Amino acid sequence: MFLLVSGASGSGKSTARRHAAALLPESIEAVELRDLGEVPAVPTVAWRQQQVEVAVRRAIELVEQGRHLLFAGDPVPAGEVLAVPSADQVDVAVCLLDVDQDTQSARLDQRGDPPEHRHLHHGFADWMRRHASDPAHLPEAVTTDAWPQMRWHRWTGRDPGPEWAMTVIDTSPLTEAEVGAQVAAWCRDAITGRAPVFRAGWWQP
Repeated sequence: MFLLVSGASGSGKSTARRHAAALLPESIEAVELRDLGEVPAVPTVAWRQQQVEVAVRRAIELVEQGRHLLFAGDPVPAGEVLAVPSADQVDVAVCLLDVDQDTQSARLDQRGDPPEHRHLHHGFADWMRRHASDPAHLPEAVTTDAWPQMRWHRWTGRDPGPEWAMTVIDTSPLTEAEVGAQVAAWCRDAITGRAPVFRAGWWQP
């Protein structure tokens, strides 16, 4: 299974992965994009999507070993994972780490993020929040300047429905350890069928 922990900058993805990995068995491999290949000096949307395909192929390799891939640390939305070419060969579970604006701003300040970019991070967090429940909400946020191999038809234009389901964790009031524990619990729930999962080929009639 491909276990995606999604979220905007400042939501706590990388920290959650580190804490969760310590609580999970070795059957779950935990990575982010930099673990799968060199990051260019100026990453593009198309590059990110190509690397998500690399991550999905790694998940497929692990499935053959009876293992799973936990992917967390980059602002990769569910729609990108579900649209890469090989996503029809693996089950995908998605957990969105949400965060309110004040908390997100405080975390970005701690990281030294330029204040002039703040509105972009807030806007992307809001888009991800909407994307988690409505696949038709502004798909151009990720389809613009996209990798040509993406299979957007799998979800663009769909009405919200029970098949479009993800787990959402509000990290705003939580400590880093608490977020990690909740992500680890979500991984177990997804693998055992107690959390929403996009089964391979879920978009087909």
